[in-house]
Amino acid sequence: MQKLHWNKLMLQAAGKAGRTSLWLLRIILPISLLVRFLDYFGILQWLATFLDPLFLNMGLPGSSAIVFITSIFLPLYAPLAIITSLPLTLRELTILALMCQISHNLPVESAIQAQTGTSFRAMTLLRISMSIVVGVMLNLILPAEMGMPLFAQTNVTAITSVGALLLLWLKSSLQIALLILIIVFLLNLLYSLLDNYQLIPKLSRGIKPLLAFFGLPKSTAFLWLIGYIVGLAYGGALMMDQMKEGKVTRSEASLLNHHLAISHSVLEDNLLFVALGVSLWWILAVRFAVAFAVVWLRRFWLTLRGHLLFFSCQMADMSE
Repeated sequence: MQKLHWNKLMLQAAGKAGRTSLWLLRIILPISLLVRFLDYFGILQWLATFLDPLFLNMGLPGSSAIVFITSIFLPLYAPLAIITSLPLTLRELTILALMCQISHNLPVESAIQAQTGTSFRAMTLLRISMSIVVGVMLNLILPAEMGMPLFAQTNVTAITSVGALLLLWLKSSLQIALLILIIVFLLNLLYSLLDNYQLIPKLSRGIKPLLAFFGLPKSTAFLWLIGYIVGLAYGGALMMDQMKEGKVTRSEASLLNHHLAISHSVLEDNLLFVALGVSLWWILAVRFAVAFAVVWLRRFWLTLRGHLLFFSCQMADMSE
């Protein structure tokens, strides 16, 4: 690649990263400040008294519910900012990370999936229910002591004034802004390089055996790869194009949607939480296992429903 071309790719990635980061920061910084004030005035602790019984089964304090609720409505960067404002253990962070990775930005992502073979309600219910199941299961299998995350807040209890709170918020905001800018830039650069060298179609052909393991049709290889690299928003747009061109059927797209609903954008999602100390292997193992189970259960149900429909038709014919 010529140097001029390389510089062009870098500038394009930097420009996209800058615009995306500013858009994200306009959302997450006010939320993180609000959470700090809620914590400062004891509102989170008050909420915890109502939510503790539910979240206890997932090994989480009731105050962490705001993280999960925020993730349902907003991109992962928003709950990430709140997480760094709370005193959490690495075990609690790992559980929250998986729950948020499965259920985040649902109004946008479920709406996109609704255009590509599944219903908005089905995808939303699937992701929220699987998040709760994963939370309960992880609470049963994770080691009791996993230490503290990299952002561990050792001075949260020392905040005695609004000025100290604002200073701590400003410091954490600068850290999260830098993290977001770096990650978004690297992802944009990676995608530009893959697209420039036309590697995505080649990679798609190489992952077809993996798709068979996950119970996905071979025709979804390219879309699966896009969904894993850049997420559901970009992946959904490409999926609609391929459906219009007849490259992927609606039923094939539906199976892929069930998989991607649980496991997608693994580069960005994983980098965000690995940067805070969460084990990459826990993230990958859980998301892959749940996505595997969801698709094969879906296929089993579709097969069973087909047999039942055929049997009912046969019985109806015999009764005539």
